[in-house]
Amino acid sequence: MEKLKPRRLGHLVLMVRDIQKSVQFYTEVLGLEVSDWIGENMVFLRAGEDHHDLALAQLSADSPDLNDLPRYSRPGLEHFSYLIDSLEEMERSVRVLQAHGIEIVRGIGRHGPGNNLFLVFKDPDGNNVEVYCDMTQIPQDGTHQAEVWERNLESFDQYRLERFVVPPPPHLVASKTGGDKGS
Repeated sequence: MEKLKPRRLGHLVLMVRDIQKSVQFYTEVLGLEVSDWIGENMVFLRAGEDHHDLALAQLSADSPDLNDLPRYSRPGLEHFSYLIDSLEEMERSVRVLQAHGIEIVRGIGRHGPGNNLFLVFKDPDGNNVEVYCDMTQIPQDGTHQAEVWERNLESFDQYRLERFVVPPPPHLVASKTGGDKGS
């Protein structure tokens, strides 16, 4: 049976309790640079030229699981990703995942910040794994100006869910279209 063909580990997205404190840690201690923000709830950080290798997403202060581990409504990993070569490889990945009976969670889509294509699926333990391609590259010459994106459907998926190969989860749609202010 066919396999996916990742080139390298790409980026991580972490859910955090205090995004400002976390940004301060990752920039002032670890030395990462801010690439862009989505409102005040998500930040994209980089160590090299990829638009991001770490993204942080703010948990809601009233999250019932703020101090619990490990679910989406708590601090910790939201997904990790692997770089693949192209949209064609991503489309092939959909077929491979379906042939293996793997649950696809979201995608194919194109994020606003980073402009990368994405496809997210579950591993056997329920972790979100993403394959992505075509991420914006940012020169290390100090000329990049971080942008603040509005938190909406277009910043999440520039295709507006039209290329998704599975129906998007209702909570995702609500959080990107204003139906759920807490996510």
